[in-house]
Amino acid sequence: MKMNKFPEVIVFACLLVMFMATGLGATPAGAKEPAGGQPLEGSTPSFNSVQDMDDQILYQRAFEAVIWSMPAVSKLGFRRTAFAIGGDNNSILAFSRGAGANLEGLTTNFSTPYVSATTDLRKGPVVLEVPPATDKAILFGQIADDWFITFADIGPIGLDEGKGKKIILIPPNYKGNVPDGYVNLQSPSYILDFAFRSIALPPNGTDKDAYQLSKSIKMYYLSELPDLAPTKVIDPVEMLNPTLPYYDERWFEDLHEIVSAGPVRERDKAMMGMLKTIGIEPGKPFTPDDRTKKILRQAATDAWYYMQQKFLKVQPEELWWPDRRWRDVFVTDANNGFSFDMDDILDYDERSIRPWFTATYFPAEVAPKPSTMYVTTAHDAGGNLLAPGKTYSLNVQANVPVDQFWSLSVYDMNTWAMIYNPQKRYGLDSEDIKDMKKNGDGSVTIYMGPKSPKGLESNWIPTMNKAPYLMFRFYGPTDGFFDRSFKLNDVKLVE
Repeated sequence: MKMNKFPEVIVFACLLVMFMATGLGATPAGAKEPAGGQPLEGSTPSFNSVQDMDDQILYQRAFEAVIWSMPAVSKLGFRRTAFAIGGDNNSILAFSRGAGANLEGLTTNFSTPYVSATTDLRKGPVVLEVPPATDKAILFGQIADDWFITFADIGPIGLDEGKGKKIILIPPNYKGNVPDGYVNLQSPSYILDFAFRSIALPPNGTDKDAYQLSKSIKMYYLSELPDLAPTKVIDPVEMLNPTLPYYDERWFEDLHEIVSAGPVRERDKAMMGMLKTIGIEPGKPFTPDDRTKKILRQAATDAWYYMQQKFLKVQPEELWWPDRRWRDVFVTDANNGFSFDMDDILDYDERSIRPWFTATYFPAEVAPKPSTMYVTTAHDAGGNLLAPGKTYSLNVQANVPVDQFWSLSVYDMNTWAMIYNPQKRYGLDSEDIKDMKKNGDGSVTIYMGPKSPKGLESNWIPTMNKAPYLMFRFYGPTDGFFDRSFKLNDVKLVE
């Protein structure tokens, strides 16, 4: 019986060859086809081999991974830089004055000093001692998880109310004991950072007072008690701080470090499956070969161009004044925050492009009348994109509605970082008016371009032939800003 079945196998194989040779089984005239199950008749694959298909899938998934991970990879840049300049977990980076272009970060602030730190809660809970405000300086800012999502605000309307607090930062899934006498703050991630600004208060506060307040912050592992060593404080104001993400294969090295630290959120499990197909798994080495690195680099490059173009296309609802070109920085998700993690969708495309592609450290939610407000523009009054090599002007009215001060910063539209220039001038603020040439109505006209207009050097911000991107900050905005009765003028091209 076994021998009799063998010829049947041969006959079946011959029929299969004939089937394939006559058009992959073309349906005889009048026969019925199943609905679906194969591409349309006449379709052909867009690849020539299995390897070509593998490359295409690798590229597609890597491209999506860049968009998805934009906030987290940008955030990791601050941690990487802290270690590069001699810091460690719980070291305090306190700027003794406003930063310059050597703080290579997204739309960083030149006028108020920063203070920041990073830590790793895999080593246990961390104590953060926030000092109270003084009559000369105050701290405000955010504590954020590994995805840049703020889970505690610090300052007068924050967790400490400006009065100072001892906070215990608790790791995810922590089962140990936490002593009394602290504010317990559960962290969503093991790796976290904070960034505060130390603001000198009028009329007598100075940058020196702000710096002293920053240096009084303490941060340490709970396990170090009671024999505490002094908190390490570094002044990075003259150091190179390259926090910007790398849009090449290094993006994926950073992403591997992020997912390896964990935890994995429920919202991200599908993406973790995609990352596995490009070689990124928690707890496993990431060792892409040269072919893979080339594809990863192209995916990161294309993702930058995609986000760049999408960001520069301003939607009407983003404009602070409908008849001006100034965009509201605090355009939130439906929950009035910046996670874009809703009940029914994680809108990671919107999450990356709106807030995180060009900026860092947003509040947990936007108050009805925030203590600072920012508006930005990449366009002139006619709606044209600001171009490199050209000179622009901005007339700033005398009656800017602020209780404290205003500032205008100019950034490179390609990197969204401050522009290196010999003058070390990255913007101008209301404190500079005393040195500027004023107009007859009390306003000042500020110029942005590669060269200063003659006789107006004090009114000029160098752009070094970069395409400028402007951010106008209102510190202590008053009702005239919020009710929109004040309107900041648009940028004009100087012919």
